[in-house]
Amino acid sequence: MSITNEQILDAIAEMSVMQVVELISAMEEKFGVSAAAAVVAGPAAAAAVEEQTEFNVILSAAGANKVAVIKAVRGATGLGLKEAKALVDGAPASVKEAVSKEEAEALKKELEEAGATVEVK
Repeated sequence: MSITNEQILDAIAEMSVMQVVELISAMEEKFGVSAAAAVVAGPAAAAAVEEQTEFNVILSAAGANKVAVIKAVRGATGLGLKEAKALVDGAPASVKEAVSKEEAEALKKELEEAGATVEVK
């Protein structure tokens, strides 16, 4: 006749704390294992996540109205016509890097109104 898990648990529940400690030690010795709690690194990694303060504005595609997008890029970056056109033609390309969230969102809105597809990362 085999003993069920429930019978084992009932027997352990009736033991004193010292008897349970002795049982654990005997099991560790017999099976070559340790009853030490495993270290969980998940919460520590979550605590390391910080709110992003600097954003990059990426031009994904110029869209149909390329001239308006070039003008918007020139206005936002201060680039010359040739450089702004090269940036727009080379999409996906970074328009501005390490800007505040507000500035990134404003630039994104301006470029999207001109017809571009924009990402903020």
